[in-house]
Amino acid sequence: MQNTKPLIIEGRDSEGIRLESRLLEEHIQEAVNGGVRHLEIRAAGQHGIGGRLWQAGEPVKIRIEGTPGQRLGSFGYPNTEIEVMGSASEDTGWLNAGATILIHGNAGNGTCNGMAQGKVWVAGSVGSRSMTMTKRNPRFEPPELWVLGSAGDFFGEFMAGGKAVICGWQPQNPANVLGHRPMVGMVGGQVFFRGPMDGFSQADARMVPIEEEDWIWLKKGLSDFLLKIQKPELYDILCVREDWQCLTARSPMEKRETERRSMADFRKNMWEGELGKGGLIGDLTDLDMSPIPLITRGELRRFVPVWENRKYKAPCEGTCPTGIPVQQRWQLIREGRMDEAVDMALSYTPFPATVCGYLCPNPCMGACTRSSAFMAPVDIKPLGKASLAALTPVFPAIKGRKVAVVGGGPAGISVAWQLRSQGHDVVILDRSEVLGGKMRSVIPESRIPQEVLTKELERVAEIIPHIHLKQSLTRKDVERLKTDHDHIIIATGASSPRRLAVEGGERQITSLDFLEQAKANALKPGKNVVIIGAGNVGCDVATEAKRLGAENITLIDIQKPAAFGVEREEAEKAGAVFRWPCFTKALTKDGVLLENDELIPADTIVAAIGDMAVLDFLPETVVVEKGRIRVNEYGQTTDAKIFAIGDMVGQGLITDAIGAGRRTAQAICDMAEGRLPEMDTREILKLERVHLEYFDPRIPPKEDLGGCGSQCASCGNCRDCGICVAVCPGAAISRKDLGKNSFSYEVDAKLCIACGFCAGACPCGVWDLHPAVPIG
Repeated sequence: MQNTKPLIIEGRDSEGIRLESRLLEEHIQEAVNGGVRHLEIRAAGQHGIGGRLWQAGEPVKIRIEGTPGQRLGSFGYPNTEIEVMGSASEDTGWLNAGATILIHGNAGNGTCNGMAQGKVWVAGSVGSRSMTMTKRNPRFEPPELWVLGSAGDFFGEFMAGGKAVICGWQPQNPANVLGHRPMVGMVGGQVFFRGPMDGFSQADARMVPIEEEDWIWLKKGLSDFLLKIQKPELYDILCVREDWQCLTARSPMEKRETERRSMADFRKNMWEGELGKGGLIGDLTDLDMSPIPLITRGELRRFVPVWENRKYKAPCEGTCPTGIPVQQRWQLIREGRMDEAVDMALSYTPFPATVCGYLCPNPCMGACTRSSAFMAPVDIKPLGKASLAALTPVFPAIKGRKVAVVGGGPAGISVAWQLRSQGHDVVILDRSEVLGGKMRSVIPESRIPQEVLTKELERVAEIIPHIHLKQSLTRKDVERLKTDHDHIIIATGASSPRRLAVEGGERQITSLDFLEQAKANALKPGKNVVIIGAGNVGCDVATEAKRLGAENITLIDIQKPAAFGVEREEAEKAGAVFRWPCFTKALTKDGVLLENDELIPADTIVAAIGDMAVLDFLPETVVVEKGRIRVNEYGQTTDAKIFAIGDMVGQGLITDAIGAGRRTAQAICDMAEGRLPEMDTREILKLERVHLEYFDPRIPPKEDLGGCGSQCASCGNCRDCGICVAVCPGAAISRKDLGKNSFSYEVDAKLCIACGFCAGACPCGVWDLHPAVPIG
């Protein structure tokens, strides 16, 4: 404790009458809220001293003279330091969430019961059922209990995490420093102890050698502990490695291998053996409380549990237009297979960094199951950006069909990439001077660093060597391509901007022309800019106009603006004003005249009302409807040799174009092998099957890949956590190692009672109960 003079709070009033626990706590809370950070409490048996000081924000030090009551430091917060100058009562550190508690005497029963964080140092011994039902959140340091003496009976009962150290110095029972029946129901944590011990629950715990890392931790902690309790002279006596032993919890797999005691045997020999016939209420009733004689197993079950690993799409995968199994990438990261997680993306898209890391509005995050519990979704962008370092895959030698792809934008490159990955001979033809479509020519550099896009396009050129630019094709050229190739894929996008048909229409510049000139810094928009069309393209125009010096930027639309995501956020940061409904009457030298005769001043007027596809080069065998090419579900047009994808079929996101390329490429590969194209028709996993109770909603979103991976619920994809094995009352579930990082979980029908615990506890929603097939 510091030497600063503490605020003294008496536990008795001026007449010596003991204050109620509630009143004493109010005095403490009032002092802390008023800025006091060093208190001395002269306790008279009050409960809960030092707990729940959550709002202090900085360290609060409490010294306790006298006799504290039960639940000292309960709900303690990491900013709280408590020092008791004598002994403490029951339940010290109950549900402690981070406080440090130093006791210069003994501590009563239930010390550290339910503790999740923090440290408790006891200079004497602790009572029965100490360190029971402790917890461990792997995001924080484990809770610790240090005891100089010994522990009472039932120590570590249902312990689920943390570390306990029992030094065995001058123990209450020199023959047994851990008391009667320690570690019953233990499922996690470690117990280091010194001195004799008279058995422990071997069904739940096992003795293990003390590893070097643990011994270093123990020596350091022991030195700190002895200094805290002012007994440093004991260090050399206590710090003898051969004197120490360690208990740790058995894994669910280990527990399954042990013989299970029947309920009838437990009731007769344990329950009634300890409490008498009838148990706790044996003197109140004579009801027959023996187990039900028949629990259905095997064919008699009404339901059967089924392990449905990857049977359903995770919501993120199901809403990703490209179809990337995001949850599988996070699983690889949790397993430490970072390179595989990064490289996997190239199986689905040639632009994992450009699109997933920067340009995509990330519908996968919008669909994240965590959002249903008001938790932040797992951020995919760091993983997308990391994919820039993905290794260029080695594709098979060319041996398949010849395919011509007309259009070098995201759709065309995607389908070419996928076809080349299957060994087909692909050529890309594009009318532009550079590859990349609108990603290269239109999208502002504020949204995508050019070095990122350039590197990914270089990777594409390395994989697809046959790329021909400045190719403006005619109908005759396409007919010749049909003759020379097995398939043609049209992916030229929507390259003809729509113009506003109003008086003074010649004063408008299209969004496509504006963005191309802006990217080349060949445009001065003036002070006032009006953008007609408040979609995401209009927002890009707004941000570029601001960069080029515009001061007043207005986006107008006839309906509620369709803009969303990063594009709208950036436009609003640029000071752009959104107005609707606004109906344009005419464009004048002074600005935009609305139907209500309001004039919005403008030096530059930009029409951002969409683009149309140019289709005059298509053969007559390809049917066009309402400016769009008619295709089937595989992207095949009315000409069997010609496919079409991207904005020529229907406008959408860049990821829609990439996903369409992937699906069409797969259809062509299937046809080449003489089978009907197969599409992924799996349903999306229902949200109610995923259990988010395992995640702390208070944890802020993570930015590093490991942190993001730990927050993923792995919907529909087994985490291999073993919870199902641990909760199965009949020990019916077992894990089978299939090799090559593969595994499965299986159910023994002879042991399964169809209780549904596996489905109810599974974090990922992998287990489900199916109605059993009736006998006969």
